[in-house]
Amino acid sequence: MEAGVVNEILQGPLRDVFDSKQLITDVSGSGNNWAVGHKLYGYRYRENIVEKLRKTAEHCDCLQCFFIIHSMGGGTGSGLGTFVLNLLEDEFPEVYRFVTSVYPSGEDDVITSPYNSVLAMKELNEHADCVLPIENESLFDIVNKIHQMINSGKLGSTVKQNSVVTSSAGSAKSVQEKPFDAMNNIVANLLLNLTSSARFEGSLNMDLNEISMNLVPFPRLHYLVSSLTPLYTLADVNVPSRRLDQMFSDAFSRDHQLIQADPKHSLYLACALLVRGNVQVSDLRRNIERLKPSLHFVSWNQEGWKTGLCSVPPVGHSHSLLALANNTCVKPTFTELKDRFMKLYKKKAHLHHYLHIDGMEQSCFSEAISSLSDLIEEYNELDATKGGPRTDPSRLKIAV
Repeated sequence: MEAGVVNEILQGPLRDVFDSKQLITDVSGSGNNWAVGHKLYGYRYRENIVEKLRKTAEHCDCLQCFFIIHSMGGGTGSGLGTFVLNLLEDEFPEVYRFVTSVYPSGEDDVITSPYNSVLAMKELNEHADCVLPIENESLFDIVNKIHQMINSGKLGSTVKQNSVVTSSAGSAKSVQEKPFDAMNNIVANLLLNLTSSARFEGSLNMDLNEISMNLVPFPRLHYLVSSLTPLYTLADVNVPSRRLDQMFSDAFSRDHQLIQADPKHSLYLACALLVRGNVQVSDLRRNIERLKPSLHFVSWNQEGWKTGLCSVPPVGHSHSLLALANNTCVKPTFTELKDRFMKLYKKKAHLHHYLHIDGMEQSCFSEAISSLSDLIEEYNELDATKGGPRTDPSRLKIAV
């Protein structure tokens, strides 16, 4: 909402990506307050937001889904972001809603981020079709690994001039700096891979609505853990391409997850593999069969794989892979968020900043933490089935 931030974008290198007529700004942001973003700015700009949404939707030949990209820790991203999510459900109930949510780290500089995140989680639980959670800490660790690879000279890697991982002087940025451009670049590549089938041809293209249909067996358990390989782009660093089989192994390793999680040691409900480049269906099947013994799937969905092949690879690469996993490994992220929330809420710290906003009551907090607790419990129940006996479905008996 901050006019200064939006103006900075419009004067930067990405100015041509955005239609200035579709932007909505205010003098200031939400002050790290979910209630201001959701209850104040949301209702103040509701009609304006709906008008711009309809105008954009009218230009679509085949509207598949809406993407919402927002942060969870601040006020505008969490509050106004989830307000827009609710609007989309009201105005376009038949269109899928995909949300990319950036979760704050435990060391973030917004004291009220646990409140904002948990309040936003309730809205995501109720109104999103798919949520791709991303943690700032994971993005920061990935960028640091790229720096270490560059500095160590492994694989003969070199940094390109004027890339997002170099400073204006052309040298590698200090690890102590917050490399937001490089972190955002990873998320942008996630979305580019996710939408590739809608933009390019392929032998096994996957519509976005197929992701929700195949990966979300229960309405509330729609949080998909994403991993991307390669993690860098040609604009960042020159590194020889990974072998195809190694790329599949990387996608299931802890180091390539966009949240702090290890899916191989948790339970899979379903998994999608979106491959770009000159890859054959036989390559997909071979790698799935190779990886299956090391992955734990729920007993009632042992063959829970969805695959997509897009023939056009990312610029500068021979192939790439995006893995989306509905996996219980997302639970620790939610549990940590709940613990941080309760530390503040037990003392009723900072509550008055929220409660003075019209329409905001203390019951909003209790309902939000109850919604999150119920979600965690659903994941606990699934985890309790891990390692249990695999039961094959009974076969039909044919009378002779």
